[in-house]
Amino acid sequence: MMSFLNKRNTTILLVVVAILVPLLTDNPYLLHIFSTAFIWTIGVYGLNLIGGFTGQLSLAHAGFFAIGAYSVGILTVKVGLNFWLALLLGIMITTIMGFLIGIIALRTKEHFFAIYTLCVGYIIYLVIYKWEGLTEGVRGLIGIPPPAPIGPITFQTPKSQYYLLLFFLVFTIFIFTRIINSLIGRTYMAIRNSEELAQTIGIETMKQKLVSFVLSTFFAGLAGGLYASFVRFIGPDISYINVTFDMLMYLLVGGIGTLSGPLVGTLLVVWISQYLQFLQDYRMLIFGPILVLLIIFYPRGIVGGVQTWLIKQRAKKSQKEISQNLQSVVVKEEK
Repeated sequence: MMSFLNKRNTTILLVVVAILVPLLTDNPYLLHIFSTAFIWTIGVYGLNLIGGFTGQLSLAHAGFFAIGAYSVGILTVKVGLNFWLALLLGIMITTIMGFLIGIIALRTKEHFFAIYTLCVGYIIYLVIYKWEGLTEGVRGLIGIPPPAPIGPITFQTPKSQYYLLLFFLVFTIFIFTRIINSLIGRTYMAIRNSEELAQTIGIETMKQKLVSFVLSTFFAGLAGGLYASFVRFIGPDISYINVTFDMLMYLLVGGIGTLSGPLVGTLLVVWISQYLQFLQDYRMLIFGPILVLLIIFYPRGIVGGVQTWLIKQRAKKSQKEISQNLQSVVVKEEK
């Protein structure tokens, strides 16, 4: 059973299950929860790239998420562009902003980088909140259209939107996996483990950190653009700092610095949050202690904990096999 559940077979199985979900249920609320979780997972993968694999914890990702969402909202509602063109331009605007902010932010290190990006995220929130002529301020943008049809395929129903968002999630995971398993991904991990050591072996750390930061904003902009068309209404709250902390919580629960951590953490926390909605803001009284215990005992989250357990099991199995082989050799020599 364990040999069957290798990475490839598990991935195929999960994709098949995800495809079958709308065929097994017509519950629009259920599909809405899954679709929402897919969008946030895309954004959390961006946060994982810069925070988990490059070691630079950004607290401005709610701001980049909002830039992508507002770009799509403004371009479709006020300018009248087609959704797909608006989404493409929204991602470009977000990555350009990520590049400009990253050039300055990445000159700082460790907690200074986190504080700087926290301030950037708050400034983005204030710009969205105060610039009423462009963003409609506290009223927010209303009437954002759903994705435009692609030939005979429309995206008006919960099922079609579910499949669209699932496509973008699979696309994100594919791109993310290719990056992490490439030489560039190894470079990011080298910087995370020791930036000074990475510099001594010839890695241009500033350049690589900037590329990682811009790529992470790409995923945040994509998630924001999809979110705007999915909910059809956006307000300045989506750029507030608590959204960044929510994304960070998804990542910590699933497993920071792991490939499947964002997917596991986001799906799990979004589902639990829905069941605890009757507690409103008091649900953090439950999440808070759980998160603290998780960080203390499983600092790499659920996925990291499972990986550690599997490594220990393999080590025990190898040790057992070695001891059995040694015993058999001793028995033969005695004979």
